[in-house]
Amino acid sequence: MPIYTMIGGVNGAGKSSLTGVLKAQRTDLGLIIDVDRLARQNGGFLEGGRIALQEMSRCLREGLSFTQETTLSGQRPVRAARQARQAGYTVRLYYVGISSEAEALRRIANRVAKGGHDIPAQDVHRRYAERYDALAAVLPYCDEATFFDNENGFVEVAEYRNGELICKGEYRPAWLLELQRTLQQ
Repeated sequence: MPIYTMIGGVNGAGKSSLTGVLKAQRTDLGLIIDVDRLARQNGGFLEGGRIALQEMSRCLREGLSFTQETTLSGQRPVRAARQARQAGYTVRLYYVGISSEAEALRRIANRVAKGGHDIPAQDVHRRYAERYDALAAVLPYCDEATFFDNENGFVEVAEYRNGELICKGEYRPAWLLELQRTLQQ
């Protein structure tokens, strides 16, 4: 059965870093659709996004496993997860959480200082404010979801199974507790 893997989190959370970790650990990620790389190679995010959509459509048509990083914002992630489920895919989410919007902005500024891409602050504000609603919208389409805190390296803190967020270990970052309250409403 093919797998659609989403690596989610707000801008600056560490999605690309987690992708690198997972690539070293797993053999079932399939084609990794990297919008940032496609944007650099093809003249911007609009063109990179268009190519990424084409690649996702091709994978779904051909039944190929694939992985995509996403902020989960907007309707596209939910639509993609729903399409993948309908096409017989296992849908998997790895979510990276961080403590604050200020931390996200600090990490983005650090990335830009090192030559990486910027994200407008208003986009970060909006996506950070909507992150739990975005998660709540996509989780029903996920066969499995694993949550990582990335304050000091990736720490697995929870999983989502059978409609329930299950905390793991003793460490409970504030964002995880807030997500738990949101999902219980």
